[in-house]
Amino acid sequence: MSHKTLTEKIFESHINREPRIGEVVVVDVDFAMGQDGTSPLAIQKFYDMGGKKVLRPDRIALVIDHGAPSPTEGFANLHKLMRDFSYEQGIRLFDIGSGVCHQLIPESGFAGPYDIVVGADSHTCTYGAVGAFSTGIGSSELAAVMISGKLWFKIPPAIRVILSGKIPSGVYSKDIVLYLAKTLTADGATYKALEFDGDVIDQLSMDARFTVSNMAVEVGAKAGIFPVDEKTKVWLREHGRDNMCDLSIDPLANYESTVEIDVSKLEPQIALPHRVDNVMSISEIGDIPIQEGYIGTCTNGRLEDMEIATSILDGKKIHPRVRLIVACASKSIYLEAMKKGLIEKLVEAGATVIPPGCGPCVGTHAGVPSDGENVISTANRNFKGRMGNNKAFIYLSSPATVAASCLTGKITDPRRFL
Repeated sequence: MSHKTLTEKIFESHINREPRIGEVVVVDVDFAMGQDGTSPLAIQKFYDMGGKKVLRPDRIALVIDHGAPSPTEGFANLHKLMRDFSYEQGIRLFDIGSGVCHQLIPESGFAGPYDIVVGADSHTCTYGAVGAFSTGIGSSELAAVMISGKLWFKIPPAIRVILSGKIPSGVYSKDIVLYLAKTLTADGATYKALEFDGDVIDQLSMDARFTVSNMAVEVGAKAGIFPVDEKTKVWLREHGRDNMCDLSIDPLANYESTVEIDVSKLEPQIALPHRVDNVMSISEIGDIPIQEGYIGTCTNGRLEDMEIATSILDGKKIHPRVRLIVACASKSIYLEAMKKGLIEKLVEAGATVIPPGCGPCVGTHAGVPSDGENVISTANRNFKGRMGNNKAFIYLSSPATVAASCLTGKITDPRRFL
């Protein structure tokens, strides 16, 4: 038996023969998703291509999360188009308040080991945390999947990312993946798959693994895949997936390269404007005042992130000249955070909690900063204009660093509050 990367194993399960790196294949897609920034064009292309009926409506979902609730008349009309199409075609619609597409798809059991999942959103790579080959596509490709149930792929080479050592106190998965972005650079893995290995994986919760997979695209990768272990299987069973199978790294596979990171000496990391790979350790950061903080997004809007932030903010008040906005990644996370008293504590600390969804990250409505303001965010991107104002400055960090910074009014090492 030949030695294969995780990517090759997943594609082999779909083409029923040994795959070749660089080969173009057409495969059945296990699940596909579109959001409100991409689905309207996909619906138009569906009809332009002669589509009349979605082939597998049970394998498609549309999510209204980027401009939710509708901030403008234009958005409202696009949302109506999505609602009407979903009703007519009998496909799943996650309407306003449901949450972010990249939380909802795995949370609903629509992604799992050996699946090939596509989404008309670049951060679809998030589902690699549960052993899927998941990747972003364009609206035209989504239309083609709705019509045919298939899509073409060029099987990418893989980079083995070995995460070793013990994660220090005050350092989180976001710090690890920001350091990885610094190491690989923003285009260091273009059209490749990242495959994660090493003893650090056992130390990462599923919430933390989703954070790492989510940002694979920030170094250009098509996918960011974790092996499937017992922790993965427990999470999947809790979310409606029972067809479990192992997916493990083969160190003898034909990896294009190997990157090893010893996390033991890592400090909290900050991505400075206006590149996600412009990363520095917190001890290298001088006094940088902030005016806005944001905890949420498809990167860090999960329950663990809310717990981390609350552990720092509980019983304290945010700086009087700082606004803190919080958005849970899904309705179920929001409800659980309320049951645990996290939302109450965040609000008492001075945070403004908004409905589950993308919120300020995409810059369509909520939390747009003003000219010259500094924002510290748990999002995955910080290029100019990302939050709706190209004259603002976005810094990226873990939820802990955002929370600590909102207390002091400047970018702050969270370890002083732990």
